[in-house]
Amino acid sequence: MFNFVLYFYMIEKKDIALEKVVLVGIITQDQDEEKSKEYLDELEFLTYTAGGDVVKRFTQKMTMPNPKTFIGTGKMNEVMQYVKENEVGTVIFDDELSPAQERNISKILNCKILDRTNLILDIFAQRAQTSYARTQVELAQCEYLLPRLKGMWTHLERQKGGIGMRGPGETEIETDRRIVRDKIALLKAKIKTIDKQMAVQRGNRGKMVRVALVGYTNVGKSTLMNVISKSDVFAENKLFATLDTTVRKVVIGNLPFLVSDTVGFIRKLPTQLVESFKSTLDEVREADLLLHVVDISHSNFEEHIESVNQILDEIESKDKPTIMVFNKIDAYKPEPVEEGELLLTKANYTIEDWKKTWMAKLGDNALFISALNKENLEEFRKRVYKEVREIHITRFPYNHFLYPDIEEIE
Repeated sequence: MFNFVLYFYMIEKKDIALEKVVLVGIITQDQDEEKSKEYLDELEFLTYTAGGDVVKRFTQKMTMPNPKTFIGTGKMNEVMQYVKENEVGTVIFDDELSPAQERNISKILNCKILDRTNLILDIFAQRAQTSYARTQVELAQCEYLLPRLKGMWTHLERQKGGIGMRGPGETEIETDRRIVRDKIALLKAKIKTIDKQMAVQRGNRGKMVRVALVGYTNVGKSTLMNVISKSDVFAENKLFATLDTTVRKVVIGNLPFLVSDTVGFIRKLPTQLVESFKSTLDEVREADLLLHVVDISHSNFEEHIESVNQILDEIESKDKPTIMVFNKIDAYKPEPVEEGELLLTKANYTIEDWKKTWMAKLGDNALFISALNKENLEEFRKRVYKEVREIHITRFPYNHFLYPDIEEIE
């Protein structure tokens, strides 16, 4: 497991050479300079999570990506020069590259070329602990690889003709495509079998109320899970620290219910992963209540909310009862208002200012906590208890006397 302390030790001591990485992004009408910088910040965090050391970033203003090389010829030459002079082994692009772009760039730069999708798949492969998660990641990797097989066998091309190159049978690439397709079919069958087993497990839980923690990656879902369930779910300040869904039984005011910690979402989440992990997200689909955890200390947390809602919509879970949990209030620091400035920007908002914005419409469905410092957790527990109790009584109307009103909870 890549260690944060070890990371800085290696950079400082330079005893072990980390994989040098260059990042490449573009600035367009849909993605301005500020947003491009933020995406590259996130890409750098992903690179660090995967075990790389970002030594340089390149950005270019473009109307649209170059269909052949993603960036323009001049900028590509600039990247090539830097890669050559500094012996960089990997170049990562912030958007998904087409198979043709990947091949063309690889020929020019003569080093390992990855895109955002490939990087996320690599992190998922590192993080997958259970057989189920590994199977889902492998399926996503195979589906990503299939259209990119062309060009991987240039040293074995059999279509050029010549001595020893003629005759019936499949070409190398056709053989590989068939192998990968067969592998995809096997993995899908394996996932279907595990899905049935997990459906039985979920059925065995009875009619207990199910609560799912959802949210952007690295917003503190696992930390919150540990606090409310008094368990030891793995939590770390890295993206996708949690990949396998964890379910714990929680009791508040004598009322038991189940809480599941799910995989975090991210912007530009690869389609292959959304498809492969739809089974894992069944925990979200079957939940009675969603706790949408948000890192309010992040400068673009509103965009994170939109990204999560988009994926929830894709898995038909957007309309479920939801409590917005704004976490990390201890880390929230508004920018100071400059002298003479008349209008406040969002960067200057205090948490109290935020509460008067669109959040006011959420009413008591907006909670502000710090899971790490355990701030406002009593209010959080009472609000969750109230919602779970209402769901439970709807399901078991004759049990209402067993569980007191929220005011009676100590």
